[in-house]
Amino acid sequence: MSNELSRPEPAPPAPVPPPPVERMVFTPPIDIFETDGGLILRADLPGVSLETLELQVQNNRLILFGRVPPAVPEEARLLHQEYREGDFLRSFILSENVDHDRITATLTNGVLEIFLPHAPQAQPRRIQVSGP
Repeated sequence: MSNELSRPEPAPPAPVPPPPVERMVFTPPIDIFETDGGLILRADLPGVSLETLELQVQNNRLILFGRVPPAVPEEARLLHQEYREGDFLRSFILSENVDHDRITATLTNGVLEIFLPHAPQAQPRRIQVSGP
C-alpha cells in the first residue's frame, strides 16, 4: 500500500473554437428603371438562392442581403482561388412615393428583381363647410 496522496489528473483543456470565418461583403450592381406603375430594381446576385436571400423594409429603408455558400466542398483542399467568396449587401432609402405594402420580388438565375409600386396619390376632393 502506498502512502502517496493521489492527485486527480488535470482535465484536458477545452477545445478552442475555430475563429469566425471572415467573409467578404460585396455591393451588388443594380439597375433601376421607372415605369408608370413604379420602380424596378434589378440586382446581380450570383450564387444566392431563395433560401439565402433576405429582403426587408424597415424604417423606410429597403435592405437586401444575400449569402453565398462556399463553392469548395468541405472535404476538398483549395489550391488556387481567383473568385472571392462573400455575401451581398445593399440598402436604399425609399421615398414617400413607394407603397411599402405592395413591394414584390423575384429571384431568377441569380438576378433579383424588386418592384416598388407607386403609392396612390391623394385625390382632390371638395370639403363641405357647414355653419352654426
